[in-house]
Amino acid sequence: MIDTLSEIPGVVFAGFAEGEGDALKKIDAEPFDVLILDIELKEGNGMSLLRTLAEAHKPLNSLKIIFSNNVSNAFRNAGAKYGVRFFFDKSSEFTQLRDLLAALGTGLPDH
Repeated sequence: MIDTLSEIPGVVFAGFAEGEGDALKKIDAEPFDVLILDIELKEGNGMSLLRTLAEAHKPLNSLKIIFSNNVSNAFRNAGAKYGVRFFFDKSSEFTQLRDLLAALGTGLPDH
């Protein structure tokens, strides 16, 4: 996924993490415009990460996107509570994620 998305003009990866703790460190260390996360992580989970960021009152002005196999309405609603604007299903919506990032990379208004 990273290789494919890196080919989009205007998209530069600031970092990648497989666990919640590592993600928190990288979020604190690197500036970014878009945060893409999965609900399932090797350590912790994406919803817990979003909750931790909200409770810490970190001023993240980034666009938050969930890209996951867990696409239930409960996860969608929880994500929206934490400022997630887009929620894509890994099994069927990779093209939509790529198209959104391509639009953002060229400076077009997001959807």
